[in-house]
Amino acid sequence: MRTAKDFFAPLAVGAPAPVREIPARPSRAIHFFDPGNPKMAAKVPDMVGTVDVLLGNLEDAVKAENKEISREGLVKIGRDVDFGPTQFWTRINSLDSPWVLDDLTTLVPAIGDKLDVIMVPKVQGAEDIHYVDRLLAQLEAKAGITKPILIHAILETARGVANVEEICGASPRMQGISLGPADLAADRRMKTTRVGGGHPGYLVRQDAPALAEGGYDFTGQRAIFQQDLWHYTMARMVDACAMHGIYAYYGPFGDIKDTVACEDQFRNAFLMGCVGAWSLHPVQIKIANKVFSPSVEDVKHARRVIAAMGDGTGAVMLDGKMEDDASVKQCKVMVDLAEELAANDPELKAKYDAIVVD
Repeated sequence: MRTAKDFFAPLAVGAPAPVREIPARPSRAIHFFDPGNPKMAAKVPDMVGTVDVLLGNLEDAVKAENKEISREGLVKIGRDVDFGPTQFWTRINSLDSPWVLDDLTTLVPAIGDKLDVIMVPKVQGAEDIHYVDRLLAQLEAKAGITKPILIHAILETARGVANVEEICGASPRMQGISLGPADLAADRRMKTTRVGGGHPGYLVRQDAPALAEGGYDFTGQRAIFQQDLWHYTMARMVDACAMHGIYAYYGPFGDIKDTVACEDQFRNAFLMGCVGAWSLHPVQIKIANKVFSPSVEDVKHARRVIAAMGDGTGAVMLDGKMEDDASVKQCKVMVDLAEELAANDPELKAKYDAIVVD
């Protein structure tokens, strides 16, 4: 049994003190790259400042024979590149793999002072986070790292979903959680081979029209409405993250060419409370930056409501709609996010600064 005070004590002598609050840094797009691929690695310096997060991937997309090359490539990039306003993350191999221990014992001493977040795949429960938490503390202490590296978990197993609340609260290092739809679909035995997104077979159909003589016409065309396979999981993940003061993310959208469906999926996640999504191709960075930034119209309306409500108590009528204290809370979420993003995005700042509240 641990006291609340112990929860915020370093897990190793000489390790940095755990953070009390996860900083609200822009992370609309987490762009994945293979640090062992020379062409991808060469593009990293030019991408700094164009994307909120650059993530060196060491896991699934890297072949077994290339694991060491990618790890070494990530160390070189971490040492050579000035990331400026862009966050520098990595995704290590799964905790049951033969490579993960070398990932951590190599990366933390070599570039732990540059890494902001370590993404841990296939997290099953709080015990996985406890293991990484303790090991990071020991490695940070040994390497003289002064700022704790944060942990980001991927939700991609049924057990992980069942334990999502425990995972979110397992360590002060927890930065957030991403939905990993492909592995989760396999673990659940879902009948889809798509990487994220919807499925045309997952739908509801309009009721059959009634016939004048009685009964129903089951032979005619009826409208169908495709449903979201990931709505339940995403909602549960968002609630768990919000409860623990960390951030929720949609994961990958695998159909790179279908930018319309990608934007739709990202927007669903944004509206539900996610702060960002993964980018598997540069075209998805633009989509994520657009979707996960409040629109000028939404920011203008939010500012109008806040101004009209004064001290935030009571209720007012605005454009024929009732606005009250709950409306102010919703609007402050929008305005606060806009201000956080504008602080690092000059183009967005110019758009928001040009808003005139009438």
